Amino acid sequence: MELGISMFGDLHVDPATNKVQAPGERLKEIIEEIKLMDEVGLDYFGIGEHHRPDYAVPTPEIVLAAAAPVTRKIKLGSAVSVVSSSDPVKLYQNFAMVDLISDGRAELMAGRGSFIESFPLFGYDLRDYDALFEEKLELLLKINKEPVITWKGKHRASLQEQMVLPRATNNHLPVWVAVGGTPSSVERAGRLGLPLMIAIIGGSPAQFKPFFELYQETYRRYGHPEDQYQVGIHVHGFYGEDSAALSEMYYPLYAAQMDRVGRSRGWPPYRRNQFDFGKTKNGALVIGDANEAIDKILYLQELFGLTRFATHMDTGAPLHKDIMKSIEIYGTKIAPKVREALRK
Repeated sequence: MELGISMFGDLHVDPATNKVQAPGERLKEIIEEIKLMDEVGLDYFGIGEHHRPDYAVPTPEIVLAAAAPVTRKIKLGSAVSVVSSSDPVKLYQNFAMVDLISDGRAELMAGRGSFIESFPLFGYDLRDYDALFEEKLELLLKINKEPVITWKGKHRASLQEQMVLPRATNNHLPVWVAVGGTPSSVERAGRLGLPLMIAIIGGSPAQFKPFFELYQETYRRYGHPEDQYQVGIHVHGFYGEDSAALSEMYYPLYAAQMDRVGRSRGWPPYRRNQFDFGKTKNGALVIGDANEAIDKILYLQELFGLTRFATHMDTGAPLHKDIMKSIEIYGTKIAPKVREALRK
């Protein structure tokens, strides 16, 4: 099982002044954080696309291109790229360039996105939400297989024997699909044989088990190779030396971000009992010391048969020094013990 980290580039808000961190400062911090992830031996990093004032990253591939020369082994991907409001031709070209710069370490994780700001920003109608994703994912996958494209759709200009260059390493860019828990999206990934990442950010993880079963059944029914079966989860997590002290530091930041998002979605205020339940075995958070994290990660791997586990580590914008400490603990204390347990 690969062990990695995802981020959205949350901007820190100073609680004393309410001043929002400058995006340029956060972007430089992210590069330092990715460099440390590589140094401590983590397998994967993913950065999400957002077009909101509380996040620093509207274009994941630019962050990944900046990270490529300062890392050696870690895979570099999006988490996610909003395919519905992107041009699949340009998206493929951008990620192919990251792939070439990084000597074949780039990945593209396609999703519909958890926010809708990109649709009006780039001139798309939300009434076409599902159709846009279907059509553009189809074109992206076709481009990934064929350097010369002839294609016709409804939401993008047609292509007639057009070359899409440059090509990714070995003429293949790994493309994952990220879903939040919609059965039709899970079924689509299985039907297409694409690696699947499921976001679990609330409730009890066990509730998601039917989605993994649906994916596996669909993947096998369509005859895709067993040795290419890949499934992962994205969960909110953070690691420290002392679990109680970590919770006291992190809860206010986490709750503030959940409330910022929740106000636009009609969620009730986030409470401490939700946070504390999330940290238990039956909750969706992986927050605590190394031993707590090891136990929770192994439980989730056994529950779902994971090939990838991604800790989403910057929800609520903890300070850079605390993120760096969390990465260090993950890479030096948690990951080795998880890998050792899975080898037995």
